[in-house]
Amino acid sequence: MPNNSTTGSLMVNIFDGTRQAMRAGTKVLLRVRDGNQKQLLNQFYTVSNIEVQGLPIYDNSGDNYAVWVSADNYMAAGFYPIKMRANTLQSLDVMLLPSKGTFNFRDALWSALKQTHPNFAAVLREGADEAAAEARYTQLMEMQPASLASFLNLATAMSAINLADANNQPAGTPLDYIKGVIWDNTFAQDRFFGYADPQLIDLIVIATGKKQFAPEFDPGFFHGTATRSWKQIQFGEANVQLTFHENDPTMQIGGVNCVKIEPDIDYYKDLGAHFLLEVVVNAVSHSLTDPKQVYVLRWMAGHQAGVPEFNPPYVIV
Repeated sequence: MPNNSTTGSLMVNIFDGTRQAMRAGTKVLLRVRDGNQKQLLNQFYTVSNIEVQGLPIYDNSGDNYAVWVSADNYMAAGFYPIKMRANTLQSLDVMLLPSKGTFNFRDALWSALKQTHPNFAAVLREGADEAAAEARYTQLMEMQPASLASFLNLATAMSAINLADANNQPAGTPLDYIKGVIWDNTFAQDRFFGYADPQLIDLIVIATGKKQFAPEFDPGFFHGTATRSWKQIQFGEANVQLTFHENDPTMQIGGVNCVKIEPDIDYYKDLGAHFLLEVVVNAVSHSLTDPKQVYVLRWMAGHQAGVPEFNPPYVIV
């Protein structure tokens, strides 16, 4: 039973694929249900900031609310759980992508990337002179835009993971240890392959002890020749997974004998995320992970966790 003496409030802020507030006048449908699966709201709005007041507080799992947002010509999105609290205004940022949205790489052109994300460019440049690096990067952008978006998602996400050594001293991010990518037919819309300083493995082991990552058992079942694999567990959705293929041929880069690495991002932390399985388009299909969905889920998860915004150098329009 609800605690009749107290209620909570919820502010839902709606954004589009440019990471800006949804255009005024866009008709959106907001649905809210409590943790008892009771639908409390099913209403249209034409504003991007919607405050819902008087939501019942149960002082139990019934306070784990779920939110859906949808609009014509947009892909629906939602979040679960939103923990409602008495006499408190909770906030949720939701992103809706255009149903036929496309990648806009204006801020990811090679000349711009070198200036704004030199660490991304350095990984992509390895093994080629400047002209060749720009040419193959431009070809990737034109011929495999989803694969480039996936790389930019992964590079951005890895750049936000702070590692520490055994003495708890800052040790950079996973991207700092990736020395180059493998260009020959290995870029996909859900992962890429590259070479990493093996020191990264030791740092991930340390991070696992601090509950930043969890090991994946029998990684070869899903990742072919993989020897070890760990998944970030910071968020409910869109966590980075780092898989190592230590028995594959190594590559000498910058005087370091580098091992093969396979970064990817899965939609969900675990199979219990049934709510998101319902609202994310194509999530239950057997197609490859969609970088557009990763873009939405990682951005929303980061906002909800209160960490710096997930801001890869592209938008979806």
